[in-house]
Order: sequence, then structure tokens, then C-alpha cells
Amino acid sequence: MPFEFFSAIDTGRARSNNEDAVALDEEAALAVLADGMGGYNAGEVASGMLTSFIQTELGRWLHEASAQASDADVRRAMDICVDNANRAIFDAANANPQYAGMGTTLVLAVFREARVLFGHVGDSRAYRLRAGRLSQLTRDHSLLQEQLDAGLITPEQAAFSSNKNLVTRAVGVEDTVMLEAHLHGTEPGDIYLMCSDGLSDMVNDQRIAQLLLTHESLEGAGRALIAAANEAGGKDNIAVILVRVQEGGGSASRPWWRFKR
Repeated sequence: MPFEFFSAIDTGRARSNNEDAVALDEEAALAVLADGMGGYNAGEVASGMLTSFIQTELGRWLHEASAQASDADVRRAMDICVDNANRAIFDAANANPQYAGMGTTLVLAVFREARVLFGHVGDSRAYRLRAGRLSQLTRDHSLLQEQLDAGLITPEQAAFSSNKNLVTRAVGVEDTVMLEAHLHGTEPGDIYLMCSDGLSDMVNDQRIAQLLLTHESLEGAGRALIAAANEAGGKDNIAVILVRVQEGGGSASRPWWRFKR
């Protein structure tokens, strides 16, 4: 495969349990990351259900159909899997009082020749490092992002906002959910980072880029990112997935476009 993968999760310094979850199917070039929410261990249940469901169901479909499937086919498969996982989590929350109100964010990626499809819900993020420049590829579904978009607060104020963890979209909290998806062209040497807000809230983009650039191995970079989040306070669980496009991964002339629903 023309892609190299690394993943890790860390409890952080302020929590005793871990509500983040990651799943990889390297043969299908599938990566999934979730950050759960809810009382007791409900967030842990939601994120675990979601990552396991997508790894199993979307992974199986990719193994069976990926070679002949169009990008639109993959997008539909992503939608169906997320819809089904959302319903399973929602039903579990309504059937079990201890899981009431549980939900989870999601960022998932399907890597194909010369391109990658990202889908996300909530404030877990995807970034791309290309030619030394870090770009955020997802836009948070959060109250804070809505305030920024409306010009109600500045980016400097956002860094200290008390609304950082209020998401406007999550998997499992309602009977339906909308997955936002994008298709991006890939180039050899690209590094893609998927992470929970336990990293992005603790480490700014400039520092993330610096750590990615100064570590040759994905494992070294991933461990350094987690260490930096903990050094900054480790106020939340930290989940990281890194994917590098190797030679033979191809390149695409179209940088990216947004899917229409």
C-alpha cells in the first residue's frame, strides 16, 4: 500500500478514563477517530461503538467493492455506515438509562489512489502537512466556530473561550446525523493528521506543524504530539492518527472539492 499509518490514544493528565477511540484498516486504507461524551462511561461506549462499527462495516464494503467503486459510491457507503452507527448508538442510549445522552464526534478517512475522502461530525479534526505547510481540512461543528464565523469573537478570544467543548453536531444524540464530507487530492510526502480536541485545544497549529516536521517517523511525530498536549496540561484525552502518502501514492491536479447533498 502507498500509505503509512500510525495511531495512538492517551488518557491525558486530568482524566482517569479514556473516551477517545481509534480504528485502522490499513489494507482498506481506512482510518477512524472518535471522541465520546456522556456520563459514567457512556462516552467511552459511544466512541467504541462508532469506531468498531465503521471499521467492520465500511471496512468490509471497501474490501469487497473499493476497486470498482467510484468516489461517489464510497461517499454513499460512508453515509450509510455513519447513519447505521448513529441509529445503533441512539437506540442504545434510549434503551439503557446509564447511557442516556451519550454521543461522539467522528472524523474518518478513506484513502484512494491520488485522493482521500474525509467525513466528519463535531470538533475532531483533520489536517494536512504538505511542503512544510499545515492546513486544517475540516471545520468544527461547534458553538465556538459559529461565533467565530459570525464575527462575535476573535480568534484570540476563542483561545480562552469557555465554549470550546460545545459541539453543534454529534453522532448518536439524535435519530439522524449529517456527515460532512470532502474529497482532496493527495501528493507523495503528504502527512495527514486526524485528532481529537485533546490535542487541538492544547497545542496550536504552529507547534503541531513544527513537531510533524522535526520527526522523521510517524510514530515519533505522534508520540511527540501527545507529549506536547500533556506538557500543556493534558486536560482531556488525546487521540492521534497519522497517515503518510508514500511514493506511488499518486497525485491529483484538483486540490479538493466539497460534496453536495
